[in-house]
Amino acid sequence: MADFTPLLPGDPQQLGGYELLGRLGEGGQGVVYLAKTPMDVRVAIKWLRPSDDEDSVARFLREAEVARRVAAFCTAAVLSTGKEHGRPYIVSEYVEGRSLDRVVRENGPLAGGDLERLAIGTATALAAIHEAGVVHRDFKPGNVIMSASGPRVIDFGIARTLDPATMTSSTQIGTPAYMAPEQILGQGVGPAADMFSWAGAMVFASCGRAPFGSDGTHAVMSRVLNEDPQLGALEGKLADLARRCLSKDPADRPTAMEVITQLLRSPKPGVNPLAEGTKQAEPAAGTPAGSVAGPTAPPPPGAAGALAGGPIAAVPSGPRTPPTGPSGRQRRKVMIIASTLVAAAAVTAAITVPTLLGRDNSPPASAAPATTTPAPTAPDATSPTPSNSSTPTPAATPTRRKLPGGDITLHESPSDPITLTRYVVGDTEYARQSLNGEFTKYSDDLEAALSPDGRYLATRPEDYTSDGYDSILITDRRDGSSFRVKTVRDPLIAEIRHWTKDGSKVLLNTSQRVGSGDDKEWYTIGFVIIDVATAKANIVRVNDEEIRGSDFAWDAEDKGVVIEYGEGRGLRFFDASGEHVRDVPGVGPVASGTMDIFSPSGRLFTTACPNGKDGETCVWDSATSQRVYRFTSDCDKVLGWWDEQHLYCWENDNTSRDEVRVVSFDGKLMRRLLDKGDKVDFGPYYTIDPVTS
Repeated sequence: MADFTPLLPGDPQQLGGYELLGRLGEGGQGVVYLAKTPMDVRVAIKWLRPSDDEDSVARFLREAEVARRVAAFCTAAVLSTGKEHGRPYIVSEYVEGRSLDRVVRENGPLAGGDLERLAIGTATALAAIHEAGVVHRDFKPGNVIMSASGPRVIDFGIARTLDPATMTSSTQIGTPAYMAPEQILGQGVGPAADMFSWAGAMVFASCGRAPFGSDGTHAVMSRVLNEDPQLGALEGKLADLARRCLSKDPADRPTAMEVITQLLRSPKPGVNPLAEGTKQAEPAAGTPAGSVAGPTAPPPPGAAGALAGGPIAAVPSGPRTPPTGPSGRQRRKVMIIASTLVAAAAVTAAITVPTLLGRDNSPPASAAPATTTPAPTAPDATSPTPSNSSTPTPAATPTRRKLPGGDITLHESPSDPITLTRYVVGDTEYARQSLNGEFTKYSDDLEAALSPDGRYLATRPEDYTSDGYDSILITDRRDGSSFRVKTVRDPLIAEIRHWTKDGSKVLLNTSQRVGSGDDKEWYTIGFVIIDVATAKANIVRVNDEEIRGSDFAWDAEDKGVVIEYGEGRGLRFFDASGEHVRDVPGVGPVASGTMDIFSPSGRLFTTACPNGKDGETCVWDSATSQRVYRFTSDCDKVLGWWDEQHLYCWENDNTSRDEVRVVSFDGKLMRRLLDKGDKVDFGPYYTIDPVTS
């Protein structure tokens, strides 16, 4: 399907006898339209803006001239030229596909075979361009179209033929982040300038960032002239070639043909040609934890090497084989509120401790045995003030917002201490573009989780990487850059659970499917912690049969993890290396679907009451494990903490709509946060505001 936008007021309906269908893009020279011929063949038409600048007109017309000289396999073939209302236009073959710039920003960086194919394809295109006696002068990710037949290089608007005038031209024109030093200095440019730009585009493809940055024209130009490039996630032979192509001296750069020869040179047996000089992490037997830069945990039986970490970068190569069973392979546990909450509870019974948030400023005291005495009728001096009928209803005058994907209405206020940042409808993920922005559908991803400050988005693709790893793509919403971190090997999976409150780390649960036929089940076997600053994954194996039906989550300080053990016997704490720290027995099970059991300060936590009736909720002191409150409400399941004195929960009052509401410690249902139709399979994920908490 062609990707275009509608025509704007003032756009013609026809141009040069072609019917215009919409806009493909707009740049400094003019507008590019998608059009069709009388025989319904799609073409692209570039129409120059109104201009009295003879040089601009000459450059525009020269684009058609030089493009015709280049082999058609590497660019969009020019079909005809003409003039309309005194403004020239160029009709060319329509190459369907997204630009490299857009592919990386929307899908994440390339790696492995995909990056190698891009490098060879674009180097071949440049070799053909140079063979035709042309220098492109504006090779960049935005001018590479990723078509079904391979990369195509477009936009010869500032290209020049290789003649003496070109070699002495002082015209400074191009895109600063990818311009060679001689272009910046206004010196003559030749094919070597294109190879400099090629290397910059390969760096961008590997990590989402240009080798000299893109934070301002003068700053970038200064770095191009004076500093060494950053090579992103390039490795081995490709990194060496890019480093040579980014030399300040054009004479030191290889030609396009030399680059192709080096890339096609046969590697040593068993060596990845794009990873020469690097050491792949291997599992170290007996090691409880590992990082992608070091030893990793031992694999489970029948999955040798599956927990071995890998270097940053990798892209999907093909679909994973889905297992038998109704839930599908990729999504082990999803907190879904089904058409009735009773049915949903049965469907999600395997979900025990999903995302946990909360932080205390001091380490928790050693846990005392959980009390079995009745809950106090009034708080003591060390207990928080209970919320009761005289306590004001939490926040605000909410606004109503219809959410995409179904009959769902969000009720929120800017002063709310929690924010809906993600939700699931059926098997489809929706994630917020910012803390107060719109929701975007991520149908090609299994999970999509926004960091509490709204800066980073973590997504997990449906496919393993080309070398068989599950992976997470981290995108910086501030500048659009992104990087991919490989986690565990096929057939294991590592699902996103939650961010730390400061947005510095992401916790994932590692699962293995065991059994055969209809008896296959997902078992938790460890966890992964991704550090955003270092782009590394710490992969931890936990050999504990009692926790295999539960999910790891952050502890109260976001420093270690906690998980329910023994099917509701209590909570088990581990440090970040997987070392067992302590148990808190007898506190009752965590309700299926609870997103965070710790209060924002980390001083309290909540569970279903031990041996309690439906609707009974207990609140505990994190330091002593003493019960502080016990109350009964109309909540069908507690989801998490609104603030230190309120929880939020699912409630169904036997009407046609389910609601998420705030509940106080006396069991009163208060503020409505969300409602949905009872036929919508839906799972909400809220984030505690890092400022208000």
